[in-house]
Amino acid sequence: MSNSSGIGIGIDVGSTSASVVVVGPQGEIREEYYVRTQGRPVETVLEILRGALSDATGNGEYMLVFTGSAGRLMAELTGAHFVNEVVAQTFAIRRLHPEVRSIIEIGGETTKLMTLADGGDDAAIEDFEMNSLCAAGTGSFLDQQATRLGLTIEEFGTLALKSENPPRIAGRCSVFAKSDMIHLQQIATPVYDIVAGLCYAVARNFKSNIARGKTLEGPVAFQGGVAANPGVRRGLTDVLGLKPDELVVPERCASMGAIGAVLLSRIENGECRVTDPVEPLAAYLSRKESNGQSSLDPLGTATAGKGASHDTIDPASRNGQLYLGIDVGSISTNLVVIDDDANVVARRYLMTAGRPIEAIRQGLGEIGEEIGDIPIAGVGTTGSGRYLAHGFIGGDVVRNEITAQATAAINIDPEVDTIFEIGGQDSKYISLQNGAVVDFEMNKVCAAGTGSFLEEQAERLGIEIKGTFGKMALGAESPVPMGERCTVFIESDLTKHQQLGA
Repeated sequence: MSNSSGIGIGIDVGSTSASVVVVGPQGEIREEYYVRTQGRPVETVLEILRGALSDATGNGEYMLVFTGSAGRLMAELTGAHFVNEVVAQTFAIRRLHPEVRSIIEIGGETTKLMTLADGGDDAAIEDFEMNSLCAAGTGSFLDQQATRLGLTIEEFGTLALKSENPPRIAGRCSVFAKSDMIHLQQIATPVYDIVAGLCYAVARNFKSNIARGKTLEGPVAFQGGVAANPGVRRGLTDVLGLKPDELVVPERCASMGAIGAVLLSRIENGECRVTDPVEPLAAYLSRKESNGQSSLDPLGTATAGKGASHDTIDPASRNGQLYLGIDVGSISTNLVVIDDDANVVARRYLMTAGRPIEAIRQGLGEIGEEIGDIPIAGVGTTGSGRYLAHGFIGGDVVRNEITAQATAAINIDPEVDTIFEIGGQDSKYISLQNGAVVDFEMNKVCAAGTGSFLEEQAERLGIEIKGTFGKMALGAESPVPMGERCTVFIESDLTKHQQLGA
């Protein structure tokens, strides 16, 4: 770097995170930051520039370079350089690991394969593949499943190494993978096996959709945020048939785009400096002008439906015997005790958290403490885990969800003719006539329009799903349109609106 001096800062702003490096005059990495954007990329970068980086640069001039899916907007606002992320990733690996011939990059929503031609630092990319609009096999999918299992993403990767026989989980689509995972949970498959199965699903998805029969020439570099996951590293090594020393994971695997952007920009753009990138970013956030996008009608103008009250009664005032119902779903486990008049004596709503037996045991314990030593005359189970629950507690009746939903609705209001039921992974329409089910429809293998999708996005946005999420939605004056067919497409739209400042 004979033509470079001073401090250079590279910021790779992706769909889910921002990777930042501070590079010294000789190309040495002085500082590195990896921050989740929580759907607020501009705010995140602004906080970084105001905080830690001011200490690293001494509040003086420095070269600023952006890359990543949201980097172009930041570069335009601040007058900084912008480098294409594929070029940045490739240049970084050429400088730090010149022996590498293929690059696998898996980030929050993108998966890439770059095959490098021979010829040194400035060699062209020989071949390039990237995922389409589907987020299967990316970091956001793993994040969602880790959250579903109550694990941090760091625990997720380490836990996968405990598995000796990972089960096969669909890797072609994130929705199919969720369904497989739920089935494994409900037959009490160990969590570490499920986690390992998901890591291998990511690897198989990469091989079938991105590599598509190609023979990867080694050594192969694995970079991006997902490269820090040892379970996925093991999965890729096995699935791609690589030797252990053929998969190269750079020390700063999550920041390779930011590093490459700085190093390349110094060569192409010299020492062009920025003095105050904070002010234009702050001004952008403070502007209230419309971004010109269409909006939907506010939810707050809709007329709320009437609710049926089923408050619990004191066990001492019950009429007749008591009966227990258990509904084990993909997301929640519900237990209800009623008397002969269908009065609710006790109830519990618990998160299944991938451990249905533990949820049932907890619910039974809490209800037992509440109602005391009163015999239960009969037990019925329903939900996707109904057979597991039936076998565990020795139930009397097993019924599918359609029958159970219809029976309850008719009990509340005999004139009901239509039921809409939205759960964690199921959406159902049930048509009733004269107290009998005459037709029904439910979603097949797609989770669009279900509770799990809302939960995952609430978690991603850092919003509490209970209470806060709904109140914020009702308070929105200009809801943005995000499609309706597929959770993956909706999530892509969500990212786009965030990056436009919605």
